[in-house]
Amino acid sequence: MTARRQPQTYITYFLLTIFTLLAVLPFVGILLLSFKDTSELGNGAFALPQVWRWENYVEAWQGARFGDYFQNSVIVVIPAVLIALVLALMSGYAFGTMRFRGDNVLLLLILLGLMVPFEAVIIPLWQLLGTLHLRNTYWALILPQVALSFAFGTFWLRAHFKGIPADLIDAAVVDGCGSWGVLWRVLLPLSTPALLSLIVLLFMWTWNEFLLVLVMAGGDLRTLPVGLALLRGRYATNITVMAAGATMMSLPVIIIYVIFQRHFIRGLVSGALKA
Repeated sequence: MTARRQPQTYITYFLLTIFTLLAVLPFVGILLLSFKDTSELGNGAFALPQVWRWENYVEAWQGARFGDYFQNSVIVVIPAVLIALVLALMSGYAFGTMRFRGDNVLLLLILLGLMVPFEAVIIPLWQLLGTLHLRNTYWALILPQVALSFAFGTFWLRAHFKGIPADLIDAAVVDGCGSWGVLWRVLLPLSTPALLSLIVLLFMWTWNEFLLVLVMAGGDLRTLPVGLALLRGRYATNITVMAAGATMMSLPVIIIYVIFQRHFIRGLVSGALKA
């Protein structure tokens, strides 16, 4: 049995290695490029810099106003993720453990946020936020992100809560827990991997959002992805400075993933088994 499985194991590890290299090597190339001088661009993407130029990061930080745009990104991302997480937790719990009239129709309406391309609603959204006098404010960046994240979060946590044994919920009800007690005292401690996985995904999507910020905000309200685009306009030929800006912009997402890596993988595997 072991000898029969050995070639399959080698093939599996080989394919995983190939896909890992395809995922990691582009970032390694950008990282090395961010320390080079423009005269070294012809040496190859993975060639080591002759002199490690930290000045590229200084130029990127100052040229794209990364300090201001980083602050704007934090102001937008943290409320958007937290609000969407709380709303998705409650709606996912309701759709995953309860049955009520019209639940399938209501769930379909919520999931329309996943089915309709965001580009198709950006113009009506622009008009709506203008009518509400929210355009060019932080709320114009937070509220649409909450809506998009809420739709996916509901879908994610509904699948998670549907996989929890009904006997556990019934036992909590017999012990005197109401609906809120079941959620906060029983199910929430069991949902840590799913919630942390959702936080990582929502943080990544909100942090990297470009189109919404480009359309709804301008000037001092721009976030890092738009700031990186402005850096490209200012340094049209300075690719190394752009690479330094892209590296700085991706670092928060990488740090969040590294911190929650174990829980993130557990949440993905748990969701796959329970879907």
